Amino acid sequence: MTLDPRVASITDRIIERSRPGRQKYLALMADEAERGISRPRLSCGNFAHGFAASGEDKDAIRTIRGPNIGIVTSYNDMLSAHQPYGRYPEQMKIFAREVGATAQVAGGVPAMCDGVTQGQPGMDLSLFSRDTIALSTAVGLSHGMFEATALLGICDKIVPGMLIGALRFGHLPTLFVPGGPMPSGLANKEKQRIRQLYAEGKAGRDELLASESQSYHAAGTCTFYGTANSNQMMMELMGLHVPGAAFVNPGTPLRQALTRAAIRRLAELGAARTRPLAHCVDERAIVNAMVGLLATGGSTNHVIHLPAIARAAGILIDWHDFDELSAIVPLIARVYPNGSGDVNDFHFAGGIGYVTKELLGAGLIHGDILTAGADSFDDYARTPTLAGDELAWTEIGASNNPDMLRPVGEAFLPDGGMRLVQGNLGRATFKTSAVDPARWTVEAPARVFATQEAVLAAFQAKELDRDVVVVVRFQGPRANGMPELHKLTPALGVLQDRGHRVALVTDGRMSGASGKVPAAIHCSPEALGGGPLSRVQDGDLVRICAERGTLDVIGVDLATREPAPPTPPPVGTGRELFAMFRHRADEAERGASAMLAAMETEL
Repeated sequence: MTLDPRVASITDRIIERSRPGRQKYLALMADEAERGISRPRLSCGNFAHGFAASGEDKDAIRTIRGPNIGIVTSYNDMLSAHQPYGRYPEQMKIFAREVGATAQVAGGVPAMCDGVTQGQPGMDLSLFSRDTIALSTAVGLSHGMFEATALLGICDKIVPGMLIGALRFGHLPTLFVPGGPMPSGLANKEKQRIRQLYAEGKAGRDELLASESQSYHAAGTCTFYGTANSNQMMMELMGLHVPGAAFVNPGTPLRQALTRAAIRRLAELGAARTRPLAHCVDERAIVNAMVGLLATGGSTNHVIHLPAIARAAGILIDWHDFDELSAIVPLIARVYPNGSGDVNDFHFAGGIGYVTKELLGAGLIHGDILTAGADSFDDYARTPTLAGDELAWTEIGASNNPDMLRPVGEAFLPDGGMRLVQGNLGRATFKTSAVDPARWTVEAPARVFATQEAVLAAFQAKELDRDVVVVVRFQGPRANGMPELHKLTPALGVLQDRGHRVALVTDGRMSGASGKVPAAIHCSPEALGGGPLSRVQDGDLVRICAERGTLDVIGVDLATREPAPPTPPPVGTGRELFAMFRHRADEAERGASAMLAAMETEL
């Protein structure tokens, strides 16, 4: 199918905009491949340190008998998504030996869970953990011992961080090796019901904990379609997985077969010195990830992470690009919180392979990208199966569940549901795909807060039991690290269910688990430093409209007001250690990264 000319036009615009930075990046990667550090260029002392403890692989690594795969792992056994990775390096070394290669753990990266830190002080570290992960990935790969890279990461900031770090070693072929989602537990609608009852004081802590424990109950990623599972979708559409690897459950024979296939593939690419990451992650691959995010109703966090990933590869994208693509790309998947079924149901309905087939057939994604996980992007429109011990990929037919997955011609919505809203309050993201269209426009008096806790206190005091636009400011990257405000969702949902016109406007984040309440999030410029949100006052009439793409205070000249005093800098739970990330972070639309901003001054 010929590429849709509108997608082609947006891609061409990104290519042209990115040309200077992309050329610099590719030149650097070519120089790294030609003259950078590698096993043959290490001094004997350096090299001996690198294989001293490599056991039965020692002679093969020393004599450079085959490619050596560097494993960067996010394993820990406190987080369900990452617990399966504990035995992966041991298995991967065996799989490498089967094809004359070797593998070593290059390093580990931190992996924090927003589910554990949500609404807690540690959430202020969340966004900047991405850059910490990128730095940790770079440290692990800096030893120059490897001809290919295997990245063991799944969740919210881990995949973007690992990819950003690995892109600085983009002369190496690279694959992500996922672990898969946990089996389905308590139905998501029931979990949401209990949360709202708890917010209203109609359910106790024991009932809430029992509900949450039935939802998050085993090894694997959470099963709702939030940031973690959106990561997996994007890696498939960028060709950085073995095809169909995203949503196979942990501990299954198929899961292990896909891991073996990934290592064999990396051994092949490493030996041939082909398909380096720098050439796989180009403008077309970034557009594929953006389109996939829109077509499946993915996480809003990626309108921050994708610009950061792109910058690491010398590519510039912005929210206008997302907005224009959203107008073109139909919503063809409904996965909780945009539907009733979870990612396991999505996988059984046809999953990523079905989405890829439909988007390719409609000309909405680039089918000519250079893929790391397979020889052709067409392979990503198939599904993996086991016939005995043999791994194979089969053609995908019709959707097994039209309430969850539909063809492009019968889409749930005509657009991708992630819109840019802008006006005298700045630029922000509005995710419409989970919101009733009747609520895409809200005009109501503002109630202004500086913390989540203050919002919840006002809710409990029944001060918000009316039409209201809740403004939560000083939640941007420079103020406190831009935490997710998902803790507000149940309370705002209760107000909406009572029949009120309710919306949220904030310079903070809401995760891919955010739901039915209209929200203008990531508002830029942020309040700290005199952004428009710092000048809003209680009672101001705020209008947010996803239809027209507007975000305004009505009848007020904000420039005539003094900005509100900022909140104190966050201290405790290690947050003060991240002060340098806060002080130098750039805007959310550029990825909210002090690290990338500083890096670009040296390139």
